[in-house]
Amino acid sequence: MITLFHAPQSRSSRIVWLLEELGAKYELVYTNIPRMDGSGAADAANPHPDKKVPALVHDGALVTESIAILLYLTDLHPEAGLAPRVGDPLRGAYLTWLAWYTGVVEPVITFEFAKVADNPALVHTFRGRAEVHERIASALAKSEYILGDEFTAADLLFASLGQWFRPGLPPGQRVDDYLAKCAARPAAARAMAKDTPG
Repeated sequence: MITLFHAPQSRSSRIVWLLEELGAKYELVYTNIPRMDGSGAADAANPHPDKKVPALVHDGALVTESIAILLYLTDLHPEAGLAPRVGDPLRGAYLTWLAWYTGVVEPVITFEFAKVADNPALVHTFRGRAEVHERIASALAKSEYILGDEFTAADLLFASLGQWFRPGLPPGQRVDDYLAKCAARPAAARAMAKDTPG
């Protein structure tokens, strides 16, 4: 059994979307988290060590952090075709995009929010939003989706950023169209309907 501990309108929303894309059977447990605006609070029942989301439990095993959960679930459901399998020539590029998202894209955006993006050490290590935008725009200029002409979990990840914070992705009609195409997927609509307890 898959159980996702989820806080509405948070990083775990993309995991709800992923579970819907995979056609997985899962239980959604709504949990509270501290929010940037000072609202919310840590939930003692949340198994995440830092009381954040997403947190996923599968047959007693705890998996946390979006990329780890994304890899875990797409490997658990290879039949869904959301990730290149080991041995596929696209597997390396797929893993690179996921690692780059976690290791560069989110830090660059966080540094801007924290107003430290011009720190020379951070720029040297992570670059800036211009470089992030250039890399994403270059990929989408060549194909319909990040890896090619098929939607993958990498697109789900980047599209979720664009839905939450549109300036995190490059400006322009090409990216607007990409985001609209991702948002129009039936699984995205089902996930949005489940995002908040009803």
